[in-house]
Amino acid sequence: MIRKHFAGFAASALALAVTAQAFAGTVTTDGADIVVKTKGGLEVATTDSAFSFKLGGRLQADYGRFDGFYTKNGDSGDGAYFRRAYLELGGTAYKDWKYQINYDFSHNSGTADDGYFDEASISYVGFKPVTLRAGRFDEDFGLEKATSSKWVTAMERNAAYELADWVNSHENGMGLQASSVVADMAYLSGSVAAKDINDKDGDSVKQFNARAVFAPMHETGNVLHFGLDFASRDVSDTAFDSRIRPRLGVRGIATNGGNDAGTNGNRATFGGGAGLNASSQTAVGAYDNDRVFGGEFAFATGPFSAQAEYLTRKLQADSNAYKDVKATGFYGQLAYTLTGEARVYKLDGAKFDTIKPENKQYGAWEVFYRYDNIKVDDKNVVAATATRDVGDAKATMNTIGVNWYANEAIKISANYIKVNTDKITNNVGDDSGDALVARVQYVF
Repeated sequence: MIRKHFAGFAASALALAVTAQAFAGTVTTDGADIVVKTKGGLEVATTDSAFSFKLGGRLQADYGRFDGFYTKNGDSGDGAYFRRAYLELGGTAYKDWKYQINYDFSHNSGTADDGYFDEASISYVGFKPVTLRAGRFDEDFGLEKATSSKWVTAMERNAAYELADWVNSHENGMGLQASSVVADMAYLSGSVAAKDINDKDGDSVKQFNARAVFAPMHETGNVLHFGLDFASRDVSDTAFDSRIRPRLGVRGIATNGGNDAGTNGNRATFGGGAGLNASSQTAVGAYDNDRVFGGEFAFATGPFSAQAEYLTRKLQADSNAYKDVKATGFYGQLAYTLTGEARVYKLDGAKFDTIKPENKQYGAWEVFYRYDNIKVDDKNVVAATATRDVGDAKATMNTIGVNWYANEAIKISANYIKVNTDKITNNVGDDSGDALVARVQYVF
């Protein structure tokens, strides 16, 4: 009976998908009613919300031009590439089960061996208010990571995340997460994952994440948000790439999805990498555990918003031959919507979302400023090289930008970035650089 019911639903959904027109509407059958929505993708659902699916996606076409520290020879370089090209399929089955599959055709997520999936997960919502999620997904860590890449204010997320890029990335592993909204003022989540990095016995690296957010004010245009984050992984007896190599807001120095700066792109190593072999893997037994703590703050009133995050990491040595690697970073950001709209905020996930234009002709215009500061303390660096002095490698970034939300599907962005570094340069001694990057985004 269930098989017959589902087959009938699938056949109806397929027929509706083929014949759907440009306007939303409701189609009724001699069985359960079916609702079809074509605004922002194709969504088909039964009126009792027991079954649904939505086909959508996002396309982000970027271009950037940069010089100084961002290139090895200091001359101008550029990149034109698809930052993301996702096809997304999600929905509901039997009311309490949710599923989401996002495939990245730009190949900036996943690998050829494991599939270019940004997400492939199943969630169970029958234990309300707790949601259980299993599969491949980015672990919960940080406010800006919780916000979808479609709606982050700057084109690239803050540089502090690049000090420990494993904390909120699936890395082609599998995980299990529990999350919940508590008392209509807090959000909690915890997850465990087995990552696709094996130790010498073939045992995967285990990772634990936890995030706690208190948001006594969580309405759109009226937000007060405080959060704490933690992530830990056991890397003992494991060969892994321990290099800290931030792109500093400019993806075009090294990326997939099109053209980048090639061999002249300067993705410098600020720290880590002790004992690396020819395959860029840290020697087995070099480090024991890798732990990261973070803090979040956000405030919004009307069209104005402010947010900041702090991150500190310690990669603990497991041998007298190596020393600990420590890193800290933070950013602060101010944003204002000139046309008066407020950024949407959602307590479930403790995150900002889109800006919905009120004026359908001119859209919504947002301007912002962000300051990033990172530092890497690696005592394994005991001798200066042509590009790296002994001592803490540092970088600061000043970013100004504008976002035009032309409508609910199209967003056009431009960012100017000024970077300054200390104790680390490119091949010709440049310790500063400039970049101008732009994006055209379409979501459906």
